[in-house]
Amino acid sequence: MFQWLSNWILDGLKHSPEILLFLSLSLGYLIGGIRIGKFQLGGVAGSLLVAVALSVFSVTVDAGVKAVLFALFIYAVGFESGPQFFRSLGVKTLREIFLALFIAVAGFVTVLVLAKLFHLDKGLAAGLAAGGLTQSAIMGTASDALTQLGLSPEELSRLQGNVTIGYAVTYIFGSLGAIIVCVNILPKIMGREINDDAIQAEAEQLHGSLLLGSGQNFALSDVTGRLYRITNKVNQTVESLEKVINGISIERIKRGNRIIEAGPETILKAKDIILVVGHRDAMIKATDLLGEEVNSAQGMDVVMNTQDVEMRNTRYVGQNLTQVLSSDEVMKLKHGIYLIAVHRDGQPLPLNNDMVFKLGDIITVYGTDGDLRRVVDKIGAPITKSEKTDWIFHGLGLVVGLIIGLIVIRVSGIPITLGAGGGALLSGLLFGWYRSLHQTVGNIPTGAVQLLKDFGLAGFVAVVGLSSGLQAIDTIKDQGISLFLIGVVVTLLPMLLGIYFGKYVLGYKNSAVFAGALAGSRSANPAFGEVLNKAGNSTPTNSFAITYALANVFLTLLGPLVVAFV
Repeated sequence: MFQWLSNWILDGLKHSPEILLFLSLSLGYLIGGIRIGKFQLGGVAGSLLVAVALSVFSVTVDAGVKAVLFALFIYAVGFESGPQFFRSLGVKTLREIFLALFIAVAGFVTVLVLAKLFHLDKGLAAGLAAGGLTQSAIMGTASDALTQLGLSPEELSRLQGNVTIGYAVTYIFGSLGAIIVCVNILPKIMGREINDDAIQAEAEQLHGSLLLGSGQNFALSDVTGRLYRITNKVNQTVESLEKVINGISIERIKRGNRIIEAGPETILKAKDIILVVGHRDAMIKATDLLGEEVNSAQGMDVVMNTQDVEMRNTRYVGQNLTQVLSSDEVMKLKHGIYLIAVHRDGQPLPLNNDMVFKLGDIITVYGTDGDLRRVVDKIGAPITKSEKTDWIFHGLGLVVGLIIGLIVIRVSGIPITLGAGGGALLSGLLFGWYRSLHQTVGNIPTGAVQLLKDFGLAGFVAVVGLSSGLQAIDTIKDQGISLFLIGVVVTLLPMLLGIYFGKYVLGYKNSAVFAGALAGSRSANPAFGEVLNKAGNSTPTNSFAITYALANVFLTLLGPLVVAFV
């Protein structure tokens, strides 16, 4: 009975390998959530460990699944950080360039020295570099370099097989060790927590403004509404009263039991109840000038809405806030309309008189539907909020990224390529930047972006664990633990040296930014995922995006170099 049951389970798993994939995610996040003191493994590393354990079932997950999941993850990362990435390019990125180069050189020297000390052949050394530094492309470049040595077919096959063995044995800790260094060791050496520094960096980017999360609102809103019974300003028109109290608008009037349209020439009478909407500081003045405040009045409820509009009116581009608000056209249009915020490249701008409007700015206005319809078209194009994803835009983004990843440029016979991951990241950056300039296309809800990142990364490492875990276990049994321990050194030493180099030479102060840069310098995607979780916002993404793109080139070059010098 037991034999029949186990055969039935194994047969079912082979026909439905997705069961083990999702089981790895479920148990991985459960284990990853366990906290021992201040240490927490995290869902991504947990999924990897569980997948390695489940690899004993010898169930194969199609490699295409891994490619799709990773492409979704890295494209989402690029799309989210595109605007900030291109804004940050310049002299400030020199330290990211130097960090990525330092990690590559340190990794190469570490592999070279250990290979000489422990008499590793070219194949095992190359596999050690690929797995310990979690750069799978090294396997391809190293195998290609081996074919150029004029070896016998048997020797070539043996060395290329050793590349795979070295990779399988060291890749698991290569991923796990990078997480431990970036998330646990780096903050201790820096003496600063990732989450605290991420909040501080975000506050600096927001110029002191607060970024509200979903469902959050300010306790003291800038624009508010009040009901007043007229006792002081009797027999004045709506227009004259609004000029006296700048920053308010009278939206509705109730006279006795009748609701009266609040036009500019409407004359206010004693005991009229008026609905006044305006900025909080103006409303304080209104209380002293208009009369007593009324708690409620039937028929005086007015629905107000907030609308985002993309600035396309070239008449206002290049003008500051004072010039725009005082122009004749705006003076006629702005009754009942309140400027709430202005965003550029995804970042809020301070609403002061010197702020200059640019094409593509996102203007947030507040008012009744009628007032909004009157004004929005004069600004530009309304941005419709939707829970649907624009897959025309994002499907094209992924296609472009994967095509970029297919491009191979040979320099002195050495193939250089971004690969699918680097291509999807570059495409995501470009499409995210374009979306920031043209908000009417490319919609994707924030929750959908987070799902792509979480599921894409955790699923990717789970597939790697299910595919490589059993081979790594078997190889450790055959080769002994020495190769695994050498891989531990290859994983940890360059990163530890990189932390001190970054802190004392490059001058990194913010641990969240530094952690992102370090993860990118090692092409350590699982580590980056955990850094994002620790940060709680996208602060580490900019530095990661820069170093990751560079690392895909620098680390890939190590394959031929290891083959040449070992």
